[in-house]
Amino acid sequence: MQDAGVGGVSVGGGVDCDVLVIGGGIVGLSTAHALSSLAPGTRVTVLEKESGPARHQTGRNSGVIHSGIYYRPGSLKARFAVRGAAEMVKFCAEHGIAHEVTGKLIVATDRSELPRLHSLVQRGRENGIPVRELGPAQIAEYEPEISGLAAIHVGTTGIVDYGQVAAQLAESSGAEIVYGAEADLISRRPSAVAVRTRSGRVVRARVLVNCAGLQCDRIARLAGDDPGMRIIPFRGEYHDLARPSLVRGLVYPVPDPAFPFLGVHLTRGIGGGVHVGPNAVPALAREGYRWGTVRPRDLGTELAWPGSWRMAARHWRYGAGEIHRSLSKAAFTEAVRRLLPAVTEADLTPATAGVRAQAVLRDGTLVDDFLIREAPRTVHVLNAPSPAATASLPIGREIAARALRTLRSA
Repeated sequence: MQDAGVGGVSVGGGVDCDVLVIGGGIVGLSTAHALSSLAPGTRVTVLEKESGPARHQTGRNSGVIHSGIYYRPGSLKARFAVRGAAEMVKFCAEHGIAHEVTGKLIVATDRSELPRLHSLVQRGRENGIPVRELGPAQIAEYEPEISGLAAIHVGTTGIVDYGQVAAQLAESSGAEIVYGAEADLISRRPSAVAVRTRSGRVVRARVLVNCAGLQCDRIARLAGDDPGMRIIPFRGEYHDLARPSLVRGLVYPVPDPAFPFLGVHLTRGIGGGVHVGPNAVPALAREGYRWGTVRPRDLGTELAWPGSWRMAARHWRYGAGEIHRSLSKAAFTEAVRRLLPAVTEADLTPATAGVRAQAVLRDGTLVDDFLIREAPRTVHVLNAPSPAATASLPIGREIAARALRTLRSA
């Protein structure tokens, strides 16, 4: 006898796969890849609503292999980023994916930033990351055009195209990957989980893994779980530097520890161009890559969440500054000039933006670590912004291990 599902979706009568992953970004694809490595023979299906992999956070970032220096020792971010950086370099070398270990500078431009810079040195050492402290003359040896009072050099930082990494993970995973498959209904019973896509296809699995990124809280609610958070999207706007010769490598400001954002930085990419950005502007849609993209459903979800108002009340000055720099090229240029005095407005050309899926709790707290929660027959990845791409291989193993435990106990 079949179990009756929601809306006519049946969850009985056998399954199509062992593990069903929703989300074809780098975390979802790494999870599928890890499942095939940890448990060969596991039947894995990945549903991705776009026409190809890595169309959102994975394919719209600065392409940095982060060292892990910023993150609280012992946190998932610290552990997975440090391990993931080394594994990402090895993975790229094994599969012929262009990458480079460049190192980077984190530069203090004001005396008030010096204590925070020193704290980063200590944090880096606690996380097992080699760092070198620099004075102004030594900064000039690395980056002649960069101005700063002091800096640290982090040698394990690198660059890569994460879209290529995601495509390779998809190819190597052995999973069935279905593109153009947006989940719109989930029915969970003791025996299995069934997911219906907008096209009407139904996939039944023994375990569901939610790696939906910008849509992860919605998928959790579709599954009948209260995630205890909402995704608040922040658009990161980039510019291309018309004179890339001004920057040799990667240059970052000292971040504000109150925010999970790293500030506007300078990144020389694999192709030789230099990206400037991103900022962090509240977006008016989950996939709001421009100011003109407004989706009432997304905006309504943001405004209805008490955490959004509490976050805004707590951080409105910071947010106002980000919006000002978004709307005023002169203000954005002035922010860049703190690091790179030679830059002019004419040097900055708008480039493709990204959107960060930031989890915000009911009390207005911006979740600062990766957040993975389990429920019956499900694993939900509810916060996986930067450095998730760097950390994707160990994150994928962690998620896969949780899914396999659920599979074996079911």
